[in-house]
Amino acid sequence: MADLHEIVEYLDEYLEVDRVPDAPGARNGLQVDARSPVERICAAVDACQTTIEAAAEEGAQLLLVHHGLFWGDPLPVTGRTYRRLKALFDADLALYSAHAPLDVHPELGNNVLLARALGLEIEGRFGSWRELDGIGVWSAVDLPLDELTGRIGEVCGSPPFVIRGGPAHVRRIGIISGGADSSIEDAHEAGLDTFVTGEGSHHSFHDAVELGVNVVYGGHYATEVLGVKALAEMLAGRFDLIWSFVDHPTGL
Repeated sequence: MADLHEIVEYLDEYLEVDRVPDAPGARNGLQVDARSPVERICAAVDACQTTIEAAAEEGAQLLLVHHGLFWGDPLPVTGRTYRRLKALFDADLALYSAHAPLDVHPELGNNVLLARALGLEIEGRFGSWRELDGIGVWSAVDLPLDELTGRIGEVCGSPPFVIRGGPAHVRRIGIISGGADSSIEDAHEAGLDTFVTGEGSHHSFHDAVELGVNVVYGGHYATEVLGVKALAEMLAGRFDLIWSFVDHPTGL
């Protein structure tokens, strides 16, 4: 067993949660406290009713997520917010969230791990978001676009949606997990011909075609599974804990 606040202190430092900018109100770090010592960790992409209840059923004392409970102004503790918090309190289950700090982490970040899973060697970083520079990673490759999208489908679990705005043979590919369609222009300015992210909006089709960039949408959920899994596994090894992953895909 390990002390919760010892784990939290380690995570805060390892992920640099105080340094990495994020969406207003994202509140990276410990979002819900608990009193029990930690023996089991559950990891999940999202803090939702299903993952909270699954972690409680597994007897976890800490739920580690990428998308936490809070994203803006304080919410009234009613409705869904009440039900989620009650489930956490009833199980004495702590909740720790790491959003942007986990996306960009140089060792266990979603972007780095997705590149490795695709068999790519990272050459550098590109893109910016909310005063955070170098959010994405890029690689020099020599692949037909169809081969690359096949790899992405295997890693992400389903065929990706592809906007063929660039060349049929890929030379420079960039990756930003999640919903990063706003970074298509960043990819273009960085000299990349192909950009991989999770999901995008309608207008991103025209952005890609007019900028001459292939855009591959592998799924928001699917591109953000690797980081939280790796983080939980690392913590379990460091603090001699049991860990598991609650898989609750959205299909988006």
